[in-house]
Amino acid sequence: MTRLTNLSIESNRLSIIPPTIRNMSSLIQLSFDSNQILKLQCSDFLNLQSLRKISLNYNRISTFKSCVFQDLQNLRELYLENNFISQLDGTISNSLPNLAVFNVSENHLRSIEKHTFFNMSHLTVLNLKSKSATEIQSGGLEGLVGLKRLTFSLNYHSGSVFEGLQQLERLVVFISSDIEMTELSEQRTLHLEALQELTIQVDKSACVYHALYILHGLKKLRVLSLDTICCLTPSNIFGETPNLINLQITNCVEISPKPELFHPITDLHILNLSHNKMKNLDFLIKANLTKLEKLILANNDLAVINETVFEALPSLKYLDLSGNPFVCDCSNAWFINWTIRNKQVQVVNAYQYRCSSPPTEEGHFLLDFNVQLCWEFTGFLCFISTSALVLVTLLSSFTYHFLRWQLVYGFYLLLAFLYDSKKKRQGCPDIYDAFVSYNVHDEDWVYKELLPELEEVQGWRLCLHHRDFQPGKPIIENITDAIYSSRKTLCVISRRYLQSEWCSREIQMASYRLFDEQKDVLILLFLEEISSNQLSPFYRMRKLVKSRTYLSWTQAQSHKGLFWENVRRALDVQLQPNEAHRGKQL
Repeated sequence: MTRLTNLSIESNRLSIIPPTIRNMSSLIQLSFDSNQILKLQCSDFLNLQSLRKISLNYNRISTFKSCVFQDLQNLRELYLENNFISQLDGTISNSLPNLAVFNVSENHLRSIEKHTFFNMSHLTVLNLKSKSATEIQSGGLEGLVGLKRLTFSLNYHSGSVFEGLQQLERLVVFISSDIEMTELSEQRTLHLEALQELTIQVDKSACVYHALYILHGLKKLRVLSLDTICCLTPSNIFGETPNLINLQITNCVEISPKPELFHPITDLHILNLSHNKMKNLDFLIKANLTKLEKLILANNDLAVINETVFEALPSLKYLDLSGNPFVCDCSNAWFINWTIRNKQVQVVNAYQYRCSSPPTEEGHFLLDFNVQLCWEFTGFLCFISTSALVLVTLLSSFTYHFLRWQLVYGFYLLLAFLYDSKKKRQGCPDIYDAFVSYNVHDEDWVYKELLPELEEVQGWRLCLHHRDFQPGKPIIENITDAIYSSRKTLCVISRRYLQSEWCSREIQMASYRLFDEQKDVLILLFLEEISSNQLSPFYRMRKLVKSRTYLSWTQAQSHKGLFWENVRRALDVQLQPNEAHRGKQL
């Protein structure tokens, strides 16, 4: 057996290393996994200078001396996983200076002393994951200048242990604590400029709020995995890791991330948010993850999937939503249809997704739900809505075309009624003898003929809009105040007057006062000859002309004195409506 290079003696319940292997000088790989070896003797590996790999996993080794490996100067890989080792000291560095891979994981490793790995510059892979928290003394990792991969369990009370690991590319940290922590006296910062992959896992019994502070200064970080770190609240936590392309946040009791959390990492390609009891994905709509290709959301509490989420993820190619309690009704109709028909995104195991509600669909496959019923119901709702909109439009058009003036008139009558009721309660006296309602194109006649005669000669106090209306007050209120603050309203009517909207409102308000108070408060003065047929479009005016006494300026050109006397009499005398001569010209 002098030419044997690979020897594996596993699961044989050996308690010691067999002495026979000492003569196998050609051995390169040696394995005694899954035995019951308790102790290593100094002579166990004599004459095995060619040996490059030893595996002693799953034994009962608790300690070993430096003499055990004294002849193994060429050893590159040493595996001591799942033994009873509780402490590491300088034994390894003294006897195995050329070691490249050292795995001592799943032991009860409680402490690592200073200079344990001193001068082990060839070591590239080191696994110190322990079944219990490990206290790493200051300088415990000193000398690992070539280390590329490191896995270890850290007691959070340990000091900073990462000095000198400038070549480290992959780091896996298991953080454990015997108490629940929410604050730390100092921030933990990794000075690992070459680090590209980082995994942090926290004990389920501890909520280490500041565990993420170690992300500071990791500009080259590409892959980040956070397991059971459920205090993820700082929105700028990824501000110093802009080159992340793979992010995993898993196993939280409940997480509700905000869109701002992802804004610094727009180059993200893979996002895993499984086992977090998330209830919605609205945060993805504004997360700006336009380059995301793989999204894993398994085992959350997602019941309804919103279509706008995937509109915000144009590069998505892989989607995993398994283990979520889907609702099988029309609220998921779009997602069901999209899952079946889209050709860009692979929805993993979509045909195995099951319904959790309503009770009638519980246990059924999600994609078996008949979405056609939803489209038919939606079509019916669209028909009803469209029909109602058409009817409302037709009714509105009919009302506007045939009844708009009646509605406007009714509105202003209501305003007049409210004002009249208020005035009666207040008992306000009349301020003016008459309010003169006229069109701006008839202003010259009012100024040159009407105003000098009635105010200067006869002494009446008139209300004119250009002079007596209160600036800044709504014009309709000014009109109402003028009508109800005057004993009478004098309407100077012309063809332009009939076409004016504001003049029409003034005479409407005055006519309401006429009908309400049953007093002769309205005087009609025609500047032009207007026939009854010409008044037909203005039904209110035509009705007033037929029922009220009115004055005509065109008929009084040769008898102006008599005309103004009639105006004086109209302003002075308050006749009851039944005493007036109907349709009579003065």
